[in-house]
Amino acid sequence: MKNRAVVFSFMLLMTCGCSSQESATNQNNNRSENKKPRIALIMKSLANDFFSSMADGAKKHQAEHADQYELVVNGIKDEVDLSRQVALVEEMVASGVDAIVIAPADSKALVSVLRRARDKGVIVINIDNRLDREILAKEKISIPFVGPDNKKGARKVGDYLATKLKPGDAVAILEGIRTSFNGTERRLGFEEAMQAAKMKVIDSQSAQWEMNKANTITVSMLSEHPEIKAILAANDSMALGAISAIKTMGRTGDVLVVGFDNIPAVQQAIKEGKILATADQHGDALAVFGIEYALKLLEDSDANLEDRETPVDLITAEHLK
Repeated sequence: MKNRAVVFSFMLLMTCGCSSQESATNQNNNRSENKKPRIALIMKSLANDFFSSMADGAKKHQAEHADQYELVVNGIKDEVDLSRQVALVEEMVASGVDAIVIAPADSKALVSVLRRARDKGVIVINIDNRLDREILAKEKISIPFVGPDNKKGARKVGDYLATKLKPGDAVAILEGIRTSFNGTERRLGFEEAMQAAKMKVIDSQSAQWEMNKANTITVSMLSEHPEIKAILAANDSMALGAISAIKTMGRTGDVLVVGFDNIPAVQQAIKEGKILATADQHGDALAVFGIEYALKLLEDSDANLEDRETPVDLITAEHLK
């Protein structure tokens, strides 16, 4: 009888233990199922109003969908701080985020670290500045791009500028970072517009997206080529640097300036007649487009990784009335 009692007690303990273990497993599964995904937004320079607008748009979207996901917002000090952006990707992966939505500071340098993120199961969405297709192929990964056709947007701005000039007029271009896909595409769009209108591009230099560098380079351009009638800046920060240089050189009203991004300061400059036009790629919505795509892929891991083109519109004084 004693032996039977011992066996019964042992079986009862085993049954309880299994039930407890099964219950704990179920709780863990439930927690896993109920856990909201964490998405990291990694941008370029937070000193640029375009990316401030992007961050604000993303935060607003998350607040409106707080039950669906958590958001971590990051950015780098300036456009050329590639090592810090690489480190941010590594930090976000280590912290256990489920997805990364990134506007890479360089189209080539970020591919390797993003491949490592993908290898660890993190969903990656590329926004704003397209990653280099050849490097992606070399790394044997596919990362979808969500963003505008930068060449098309720059062509719209350049075509509008051409209506204010005469064939044969001299113009100059302020380029972005030359290893950035969007910088290259905007330069090509400007060049196409100027070639179609028979303008002369007599100078083209990189100001690395920065206002102060654009100011310095524009002064040099105007000093060397006083015949310049217009400056085509590949982003609005550089356009602002250009108009400051033009004022310093006493050329206000004599040299036209166009930009790209439609930041608030440039909207005001357009209203005041200091800048002729810009392109709006809807920065406040661009990160949201990427986040929504990431959420879809988190729900359906078998979904096709397709690029998605987003709007880009010409902005002139007429649009800001």
